[in-house]
Amino acid sequence: MTIFYIEHSIEYTYSQPVIFAPHQLRLRPRSNVHQSVLSFDLSISPTPQQIAESVDLDGNNSTLVWFENNLTTNLQITTKTTVSTSLTNPFNYLLEPWAANLPIDYPVSLSQQLQPYLTGYLAHSIDPIAAELAAEIWLTVGGKTIPFLTELNQQIYHNCEYSIRDTGASLPPGIVWKNRSGSCRDFVVLFIEVCRAVGLAGRFVSGYEAGAETDDRHLHAWAEIYLPGAGWRGYDPTHGLLVADDHIALFSSPFPAQTTPIEGKLRTMGAITNEMNYRLVIQKA
Repeated sequence: MTIFYIEHSIEYTYSQPVIFAPHQLRLRPRSNVHQSVLSFDLSISPTPQQIAESVDLDGNNSTLVWFENNLTTNLQITTKTTVSTSLTNPFNYLLEPWAANLPIDYPVSLSQQLQPYLTGYLAHSIDPIAAELAAEIWLTVGGKTIPFLTELNQQIYHNCEYSIRDTGASLPPGIVWKNRSGSCRDFVVLFIEVCRAVGLAGRFVSGYEAGAETDDRHLHAWAEIYLPGAGWRGYDPTHGLLVADDHIALFSSPFPAQTTPIEGKLRTMGAITNEMNYRLVIQKA
């Protein structure tokens, strides 16, 4: 078991006074068999009128906050978390024999449950560049499920150049592979799209990665693939790793936009710009 102390502060400064509509926060780490929240403290300025906690369909801890109708030019949100992780061996599972080869012939009930993770938004067609990459890897590994995931993870890690992009939506998967570059969230979207091309269910995970000893920390992202017999298993194409106890998950969803740490709108109309600054500290306890 590994214990981490995490302090994460995010601050928005607005070009003119604003009034906040309700904001959804996705900053409380999830708790499950691989990860437990030992303590969690949330501070918000200006102080919200009310805070409501809930658990969503993926087992994520979600926080909704709403504010008084007062004008302000600043929003600061800070979390202080102590969390333990215990996934020391990411290979500790027994894959169902019928899931060892791709495409997987899912039982009907399981296929229905996994549908959003197999298709993403509105059952969109698979990106042709991602489908081509999937076919190439499928041939290379002889259609074997676990070797496919390992090879895909390594292909993205070795062939794509990583860059930090703090804001903005994920890039289309075909563009990422064509340009061989992107942020961590771009690599995850590519990874999941390639997996969906061969019938593997995937979801996007936001969180923290504490493996490297550095003071320059950023919010991280990786993929989780559903493996019958093993459940959700994480793959980190940015680092070419299987997810283990140095990864601390915040939020997961089949839709990347639903994992952003802070989501909300302003009640104030007009051309308003904002500047975002953040600070992230991760220490082993």
